[in-house]
Amino acid sequence: MTVGNCQQEHPMIKEPIIMRPNKLFVFAVLAAFVLFTFFQACKKGTDTTLINTYPAVLAAFGSNIDLNNLSNYTGQTIPAYITKDNSAADPVTNAGATLGRVLFYDKNLSVTNTIACASCHKQSMAFGDSVIQSLGANGLTARHSMRLVNARFAQEVRFFWDKRAASLEDQTTQPIQNHNEMGYSGANGDPGIGVLIAKLQAIPYYNELFKFVYGDSVITQTRMQNAMSQFVRSIQSFDSKFDAGMAVANNLNQDFSNYTAQENLGKQLFLAPPALPGAPGVPILGAGCQGCHRAPEFDIDPNAANNGIISVAGNPLLTDITNTNPPSLRNLLNPAGKPNGLFMHDGSINSLAGVINHYNLIAINPINTNLDPRLANGGKGQSLNLSQPQKDAIAAFLATLSGNDVYTNKKWASPFLK
Repeated sequence: MTVGNCQQEHPMIKEPIIMRPNKLFVFAVLAAFVLFTFFQACKKGTDTTLINTYPAVLAAFGSNIDLNNLSNYTGQTIPAYITKDNSAADPVTNAGATLGRVLFYDKNLSVTNTIACASCHKQSMAFGDSVIQSLGANGLTARHSMRLVNARFAQEVRFFWDKRAASLEDQTTQPIQNHNEMGYSGANGDPGIGVLIAKLQAIPYYNELFKFVYGDSVITQTRMQNAMSQFVRSIQSFDSKFDAGMAVANNLNQDFSNYTAQENLGKQLFLAPPALPGAPGVPILGAGCQGCHRAPEFDIDPNAANNGIISVAGNPLLTDITNTNPPSLRNLLNPAGKPNGLFMHDGSINSLAGVINHYNLIAINPINTNLDPRLANGGKGQSLNLSQPQKDAIAAFLATLSGNDVYTNKKWASPFLK
């Protein structure tokens, strides 16, 4: 038998062999072991090749990354009622998202080797943060770090609170090139991103991973952006109570059979528009949330403007009227019902009740020339006049948008060995 042909009979067992039973038994066991070993070698030849070809990946990540059996990022189940998708220009691949996962968690991407993307976007908080301003390599972030869950499933393609990034790809390296956040700004004495790329090029596991994904080990900013974007877009959450109800009803406006009466009321209030100034009343006036946060994705309307919060994170005496682009409303709360960090770009609200109270009554501030007209109510400021039971119902509904898997799934966790 040869190693190259595992189907060939072993030459030693072609002819009948006569010997005492105990020796025959021993020989049969040895022959079976040899055959099994060769069959396994044929079956797992790729495993051996990858381990031999990518030893630095194995050393850095162990079984957390298996290049023979990549985590499933591309084949995840997406409900049929989810139709928005901004990944067309950079589709998620298992290999690309795997590289993006490493980049997302690697503190080598900061000038001090102390900060990674995951430092400000924590899996345990739906990839958000618990503090008003996250700590970067050289100071605090300018705004509260937003959650990243379901970033793929939105019509809006621009990112950051103020939409300054033209795409998720553009967004991924802006924190790296920010002095406070990761320090490779290329200005005022900071090294530029070219220095970072040279730094990463000297790390053995990046040489192997880039070769695995792109066919060669060359690292470029575009390749980094694409890989990180694929990882972020892979972070999805569709295992909530809302999704279970929607799968059965398949109609947003129909009561969900798995909801309580309070949750169904909250859903109705969320979806229904508020009364217009001077318009006659309707049976149940709504809060109008759907006008900007569109179910079932709960993404933000690309035309949304400032929501009435104009303070600056860490300095409420300053004003900032540019913020128009919040994340998805999914996973506002964790499985225990606690908020995944603070709310709004300045981190000024710490509960769903506070968020609902803000939208229930919005005063017109003459400084805010960017207030969304849907919240201006004819120049008088929004006044929904929600009762406390109605407020509680909306909060109960928003709590149903949270899933469980996103907080613990290993494919979105740090790949680095501890």
